[in-house]
Amino acid sequence: MKSSWAVGLMTGTVLDGFIDIAMIRSDGETIDEFGPWEFASYPNDIRALLTQTLDAAREWQFKGPEPEIFRKAEIALTEAQSLAVNLFLEKHGFTSSDIATVGFHGQTVLHAAPKGGARGFTRQLGDGAIMSRIVGTDVVFDFRSADVEAGGQGAPLSAIYHKAMLQKIGASADYAMLNLGGVANITWCGADDMVAFDTGPANAPVNDWIRARTGKEMDRDGKIAASGSVDEERLSKLLAHPFLNAPFPKSLDRFDFPASMVDGLGLEDGAATLTAFTAGAVGKALDLLPGRPTNIVVCGGGRKNPVMMKEIAKRAGVRVTIADDVGLRGDAVEAECFAYLAMRSLRELPLSFPHTTGVAKPLTGGRIARRAVAS
Repeated sequence: MKSSWAVGLMTGTVLDGFIDIAMIRSDGETIDEFGPWEFASYPNDIRALLTQTLDAAREWQFKGPEPEIFRKAEIALTEAQSLAVNLFLEKHGFTSSDIATVGFHGQTVLHAAPKGGARGFTRQLGDGAIMSRIVGTDVVFDFRSADVEAGGQGAPLSAIYHKAMLQKIGASADYAMLNLGGVANITWCGADDMVAFDTGPANAPVNDWIRARTGKEMDRDGKIAASGSVDEERLSKLLAHPFLNAPFPKSLDRFDFPASMVDGLGLEDGAATLTAFTAGAVGKALDLLPGRPTNIVVCGGGRKNPVMMKEIAKRAGVRVTIADDVGLRGDAVEAECFAYLAMRSLRELPLSFPHTTGVAKPLTGGRIARRAVAS
């Protein structure tokens, strides 16, 4: 398949109210050109609906029939994201015939990693067939299920795109890519191997901590954490969590490390301690890699938090580079990733690997909803 334009969509588990939309031109192996990207806002009623859906998912825990709210939310978010794609294409001078596919990640509502020899489970809401009809192009969706059904973690799927990014900037083997979304994940590429796994929480616990106590969505610029002090004794206990020392592959759900980890602390000290915990968990992850990198390139929303960046440099003992400073687009990476993965899916190229999600052999994934062809 020749290099073609693809659109990628991502909505994170932090529920920031935005749909990340990005275009890249790729053949699924190299990044040939970056196209436009932007954040599109969800209607407020959908954001509230998704919050209710996540609450229902935590009660459900993959036991019994799915909550009825899942389908309601799935249709609503699919239609909203489809319309956002159409507006995006029109705004930037493209039509659906100009793109090969849309990579539609959907909204993760619950994820459970394999445990004790039993397979895991994952659920992302998103109906590719509805989107294909509205946008008028092929749509690749449900990226994680095939991996989970084959015994994999279902995450992180970003590793192969992170590898392409590192290659694009000519990074050497002493570099790794760190993404700070609701959860943090790292990718390291050696000469003959690629390793990726979730390191621990990133923005989700501190966002939840701030939201519950102030009504604000996040600790913008880390100002609240900066005005507090890290509870080093509490942090030391948190960093002894078995997940952080467990070998890869490994993955997390957004709520596996809740804000309640710092209950009893004041607003500022709690924010400072949770921010330091994200950083300390990254340091422990670097220690697990086959070769400990001296440099990390950081993408995702957490890179905008200067306190978190400073803590990572200090507690992980690594040089931190913001993705945007080396010609990458830190806000667009996750959406770009699913455009790239969609192109790989169309070519039946692998999305997951033994040292990224734990599958026995490289495995492709994603379901394809084909565009209707006029008779």
